[in-house]
Amino acid sequence: MFRIETEKEFLSAFRSRDRKHVELPKGTCFPLFVRDYLSWVDPYGVRVFLVFTAPGSKRPTGIAFRRDQQGDKILTPRVCDWCRSPGTSDQVGLLTTDVDSKRRVGVNLCLDLRCNEKLEAAANMTGRSVLDDTQRLIERMARFANEALGIEFSPET
Repeated sequence: MFRIETEKEFLSAFRSRDRKHVELPKGTCFPLFVRDYLSWVDPYGVRVFLVFTAPGSKRPTGIAFRRDQQGDKILTPRVCDWCRSPGTSDQVGLLTTDVDSKRRVGVNLCLDLRCNEKLEAAANMTGRSVLDDTQRLIERMARFANEALGIEFSPET
């Protein structure tokens, strides 16, 4: 769990190149308490935003993804790279984000980033704890942020 005190702190979690696209979730009040991570889709359905805290870090990290045109008119089965949940192409697809002005990276994810809900449902059906799965999910988010976007995490930040 982590806490974000102000809108300024919330926006500072995102890279400067992404801040201009960030629209806070409707009804956001500060301070904001976040259990595992926060994700939301913009009102136009074009962008998906993610705020999480990497393991061992105290500072939240934000990523603004684009929901690129999926193009699949026929629903095909896919699997989310982060939560490993199956879904059809209208549920799991390519989310991309800019690395810099010339490079963009993408990853196949749940298009609404509600991975935690899928993990909780699967854990409830099997009668096991979701904590380990959630920890692995956050670790995958942090690995993507570090390896694909070059975001560094340190214990004091």
